[in-house]
Amino acid sequence: MKLIQKIIFITFLSVTGLVAQDEHAFFIKSIHDYTLESGQCTEWLAHLSDTIGGRLTGSENAEKAVDYTYNLLEGMSIVDEVTKQPCKVPKWVRGNKEIGNIRWGDPKKGNYEAQKINITSLGNSIATSNRGVIADIVEVHSLDTLEELGKAVLQDKVVFFNRPMDPKKIHTGQAYGEAVDQRVHGASRAAAYGAQAVLVRSVTAQQDDLPHTGVQSYADGVEKIPALAISTNDANTISELLKKWDVTVYLKNSPEVMDSVISHNVVGEIKGSEFPNEIILVGGHLDSWDLGGGAHDDGSGCVHALQVFETLQALNYKPKRTIRCVMFMNEENGLGGGKAYAKASNEKGEYHMAAIESDAGGFSPRGFGCSGDPSVFKKFLAQAQKFEEFLEPYDLYIKAGGGGADINPLKSQKGLLIGLRPDGSRYFDFHHTTADVFENVHPRELKLGAAAMTSLVYLLDQIGLDK
Repeated sequence: MKLIQKIIFITFLSVTGLVAQDEHAFFIKSIHDYTLESGQCTEWLAHLSDTIGGRLTGSENAEKAVDYTYNLLEGMSIVDEVTKQPCKVPKWVRGNKEIGNIRWGDPKKGNYEAQKINITSLGNSIATSNRGVIADIVEVHSLDTLEELGKAVLQDKVVFFNRPMDPKKIHTGQAYGEAVDQRVHGASRAAAYGAQAVLVRSVTAQQDDLPHTGVQSYADGVEKIPALAISTNDANTISELLKKWDVTVYLKNSPEVMDSVISHNVVGEIKGSEFPNEIILVGGHLDSWDLGGGAHDDGSGCVHALQVFETLQALNYKPKRTIRCVMFMNEENGLGGGKAYAKASNEKGEYHMAAIESDAGGFSPRGFGCSGDPSVFKKFLAQAQKFEEFLEPYDLYIKAGGGGADINPLKSQKGLLIGLRPDGSRYFDFHHTTADVFENVHPRELKLGAAAMTSLVYLLDQIGLDK
C-alpha cells in the first residue's frame, strides 16, 4: 500500500511539474504576442527621442523626461506607487557649435591647403579661449606613447589620439572598452606634457563623418585643456597627411561646467503578494548626450522597462515578488542616479533578488549577461540558466558576464545583476552621435527586447532564486 501511495505521489508531482511548465511556456508566448502586437514602447520612445530630444544631465530636457516617464507610470493601474527620487548631478553645457579646420603644405614654397574637420566637444571639456587654439598636431596611438615623446615633442601641441576600435573583436562592446581610455583620460595625460588640447578619434568602427561625444574626466592636480572628438573619416585624413606634412589645426569650442543640480530617478513599484521583500528591478537611464535624441542610448532601455509593466498589466498579472521599474538619471556623466538609488536601498535594508538593466540599444535581443557577488553568483547563475528551456524558442540565452552601470552599485545586496544583450553590431554606429534618433530604431527589434525582459521578469517572479 505504501509503495502504491509513493508511486501515486511521485506521479502527482510529475504531472504538477509538467502543468507548471506548460503554464510558464504559454504565459511567455502571451507576453510576446501582446508586446509585438500591442506594445506601446515605440510611441514612448518616439516622444523621448524626437519630441523631448537629447537629455543631457541637468538640462531642461532631462527634467521633461523625468516628468514624462513619471506620468506614464502613474497612469498604469498595476503600479502601486511612483516616486521621484532626488539625486545630485553635474551640469555641463555644450555651448556654440564647435569649429575645426586643418592646414597643411610646404612652408618653403608657401603652398598650403586647408579643410574643415568634423569635431565635437567631449563631456566635461573646458572651452578654448575666444581666439581658439592654433597648434601643430602630434599623432599618438596609446596613452603610454605620451611618456615616450615627453614635453620636448608635445609642449604647446594638439595631441591627436588615433587608436581605432579593433574590427576583429566579435563583441563590439569589448572593442569599445579597449579603445575608450584615450577619450576618458587623454586630455589629462596630454596636459601633463604641455599639450594645448586633444583630438580623440571617435570610438566607433564605422567610417563616417559623425563625431562621437562621450564623457572625459580630468585628473586632480593637472591643468585642464580642451578635449574634442573627431570623426573617423577626418581622423584617417589627418593620419595620412601627417605621413607627408606637418599639419596645423585650429579649434574653437565654448562649453561651460556649471554648479551641480538636483535631478531625479523615477521609481515605479508593484508590490509583491507573497514575497514583497524580494525585489526584481527593471530599468534604463533617462539621461543621454545632447547630439541626437538618445534613442538607442538609452531611451530604448527606459521604454523596455516601462513596457514590462504595461504588458504585465494588460495580461492581468499579479506578481508574487515586488517589481520595480527605475528610470536612472546621470549614467553618462557620473552615475549619480544609480549611486543614489543603491544608497537609499541599502539604508532601508532592502534585498534586490535580481536587477535587469537595458543599456545596449534597441536592437534584436540575443539574451542576458549576468554578474553578482562571488559568494552567490555561481549558484544564482546556475538557477537562472534553467530558465533557458522557456527562452530557447525565442533564441535567448543566459550567460555569465554582464549587468549594468546603474545596477552595479546594488552588488553588495548579493542578488543577480543582469544586462539585456541585444545584437551590438551596429550600436556604436549611432552611439553618442546626431544619428541616435528614433528613425534608426526598428520597432519590431525594440519590442522583442521588451518581450525578452518581461519574460525573464516573469520567470524570476514565478520561480525565484533560492539562496
